Amino acid sequence: MIDVSGLTKFYGPRTAVNDLSFTVNSGEVVGFLGPNGAGKSTTMKILTGFMPASAGTVKVNGFDVFESPLEVKRSVGYLPENPPVYLEMVVEEYLKFAARIHDVPKAKLKSAVDSALQRTGLTQVKNRIIGNLSKGFRQRVGLAQALVHDPKVLILDEPTVGLDPVQIIEIRELIKSLAGQHTVILSSHILPEVTATCQRIIVINKGRIVAQDTIERLTTRMRQGLLYTLNVKNPSENGITALKSVGGVKAVTAEGGTLSIEILPEQGEIRDRIIEAAVASRMGVLEFTSEKLSLEDVFLQLTTQENNT
Repeated sequence: MIDVSGLTKFYGPRTAVNDLSFTVNSGEVVGFLGPNGAGKSTTMKILTGFMPASAGTVKVNGFDVFESPLEVKRSVGYLPENPPVYLEMVVEEYLKFAARIHDVPKAKLKSAVDSALQRTGLTQVKNRIIGNLSKGFRQRVGLAQALVHDPKVLILDEPTVGLDPVQIIEIRELIKSLAGQHTVILSSHILPEVTATCQRIIVINKGRIVAQDTIERLTTRMRQGLLYTLNVKNPSENGITALKSVGGVKAVTAEGGTLSIEILPEQGEIRDRIIEAAVASRMGVLEFTSEKLSLEDVFLQLTTQENNT
């Protein structure tokens, strides 16, 4: 349904998106996860035809975004980070306006608007002015305008930003209900956001993909990261340097005789090499313990590495 290959975007000398390649299958709900400034919104704008790319190809529903932009826009419903609503309009009239923009036939206009109102839980407020609604309801109006023409693909950029906990849960449940009926890409910088709503995650940092997999496999893979604590009698700079040189060690921090050693995910068993390096450096090992990194800890590892591979 969505096929991205070698996508690159420059803003002057700055590279916002760097050689992205991924696919999204029909009916999937995929999370586009990364910290602020990672290139998520830029990618979303390119996928929807709102912004040109510097290089690469993007196909949505079989159409090339750059060669057939109108066909792509007919196939896509887009909810940007700030919902594109007119605050002075009544909800139902705004959705009729959005439907006409999307070329919904006049004969189907009422049923399309009624369906969007019902699916997004807006029927009870359809006669109210958008500017008088809560932020959660405005977000629903933004989602309704993305759904009103029944698109095959939905692109949702930070759909719960600024909402309270109850509103966040409501929007997440709404997005989950769209699985199978629509292909959905949801961008977020919040880890629980994508794990609660998506079937697959693409992790992006500094414009590059650093990981992508199903929720289950990525969670298992990421949780293989370990944090070791090494208590030594004679800590030394040479010994710390030796530990940092052990393959699979990401970082070593020292506080007195307590050394914290971060291990990169999927490194396997390297405890013996750590002990050997400490003993060879004559630091005198007193205690060696380990604990699992949380999913959040390893997500930070993926998105704060200086050099991504």
